Amino acid sequence: MTWTRWWTHSPPLTGQNGSQAGNPTWEGRVVAEILVNPQSAPLDQSVDVVVAGLKPGQTVTVQLSTGDRASHAVFEADDRGVVDLTRHAPLDGSYRGVDPMGLFWSLERTGGKAGPTVLSVEGVGDRVLERLAVPEGVERLEVRENGLVGTLFAPEDDGGELPGVIVLSGSEGGIHETDAALLAGHGFVTFALGYFGMKGLPENLVDIPLEYFGKAIDYLSEHAGEIGVIGGSRGGELALLVGATFSQVSAVVSVVGSGVVTQAIGPGANLLQKLSYEAASWTLKGEPLPYLPYEIGDELRAKIVNDEPVPLRLAFSTEDGIPEDTEIPVERIVGGVLLISSGQDDGWPSVDLSEVAMRRLKDHEHPFPYEHVVYPEAGHLIAGPPHRPATDVTYPGPGVTFSGGGVPHATAHAQANAWKRTVEFLREQLGS
Repeated sequence: MTWTRWWTHSPPLTGQNGSQAGNPTWEGRVVAEILVNPQSAPLDQSVDVVVAGLKPGQTVTVQLSTGDRASHAVFEADDRGVVDLTRHAPLDGSYRGVDPMGLFWSLERTGGKAGPTVLSVEGVGDRVLERLAVPEGVERLEVRENGLVGTLFAPEDDGGELPGVIVLSGSEGGIHETDAALLAGHGFVTFALGYFGMKGLPENLVDIPLEYFGKAIDYLSEHAGEIGVIGGSRGGELALLVGATFSQVSAVVSVVGSGVVTQAIGPGANLLQKLSYEAASWTLKGEPLPYLPYEIGDELRAKIVNDEPVPLRLAFSTEDGIPEDTEIPVERIVGGVLLISSGQDDGWPSVDLSEVAMRRLKDHEHPFPYEHVVYPEAGHLIAGPPHRPATDVTYPGPGVTFSGGGVPHATAHAQANAWKRTVEFLREQLGS
């Protein structure tokens, strides 16, 4: 274990052999120091922070800033003069309880400009942390061939064949490079794949041919061994659909996803126009797949008209049952299935929609591992790597503000646990 040290006034005194003895001192007095492990790490890796050399009972404020966001926590040093964020709960601050990464997920907007990540301790000093979106040793390659639009990430060649994972975005479109890059840091060849909302791709999530994803699987197979697929929200629906369509897929992770095919997100200047566009999201062999249509009720309209945060879950009605032809035949997946949902998901009813997949797997006695993990107090935004701000309980939509639901600390902890489960599951199923 390597600790990065920062002293208030001077480096520590050393013994005759150059070693550091006890707490650093200067002219006979103890000098407080910040110990950070590690100072440079991928975004999904946690950071241990310790402040040593304080007076027992001394109160200090530990702050984290990224320029556009900030968080803080007030601690009381223990009888050894130490504040250890991995063991001590703050007296006050932006989070509660013992939480090594509490300062990271509790970052709140400041209105300022984004800058370096700086950890500071009042009266002691500060330290710039390096949070890597692309881990060291991971190579990046843009892919624009055979109609595919995406980015390939791979650990530097070690001579062995690594498993591959296709990383799908959700209803926001584009590609999730950060998710794919960080996942590659765990020993996978990852393909962050776009399928709409980018140059060279359809503008909207309408009539997307599943054959496109078959081409992506073939491409990734040239660079990797066993293939898995992961997606969040509408990308979670798609991940299950791709797995059920192509037998080359050996593992599927659907985070706040759906075991039901849902309606397209069409063109339009506002949310109502987009939801009113009656079309399929996906096609196979040129034919649109049956889908569960949106239900635009009075409560949803009122939220939009009154400019209130919109829980999009209101557009999905399952009370009268779900048409069987819209259910994804997940039992066809030739591999393991991990379903992850949030109990307070305002984005859509991910628990109910994922339970449809779980029921089919059980009914067909799926011969591969499958599980549905539900985080009761978490909101919609748990997909992707952890340790990012979880304080935004709303997020922008087309002419509206969406409600994500959930409690920030529960969403943050669910995201961290879901990411850990995802990495372990993919390793187990793909043979990393």
